[in-house]
Amino acid sequence: MAAVAGRRGTPSLPEPNPALVRNAQARAQSVQNRVADRITAFAGSMWFVYIHIAWFSCWIGFGVERYPYGLLTMIVSLEAIFLSTFVMISQNRADAKRQAIADQQWATVKQEDRQNEELLALSRRILELTEANSQALPRVSRETPATEKAAEARRDV
Repeated sequence: MAAVAGRRGTPSLPEPNPALVRNAQARAQSVQNRVADRITAFAGSMWFVYIHIAWFSCWIGFGVERYPYGLLTMIVSLEAIFLSTFVMISQNRADAKRQAIADQQWATVKQEDRQNEELLALSRRILELTEANSQALPRVSRETPATEKAAEARRDV
């Protein structure tokens, strides 16, 4: 769906899906969901990568601990455990969005199906009335005035 130009020629964003808006509003009700969404958004950004590069560089560069970096390994492992949990939370959220869209689309399909059935019934009724009307009307000659004169001329000969 293309964006529609606003009053001053600036493109406006397409209208959001109402099912997604309701889903986001329901999700925003919970503090836990808002925290998880923010953490997932940050963990999926390049700032997260830059901070880790700086952190690992400082940890190793300033010699916070000696090789094989046992504490750093443990910290990173714990972080990976928590981040994988947040990724699963994010996947659940995406699944909930997809389900909300699917539910809305199914409701639309059912509504369109009902409308199509109504239109078919109306079309059948129009066909019945048209056929009844054509049978009730007397047969009108389909000959044009010119062909009528030609038919009379043939009869006279």
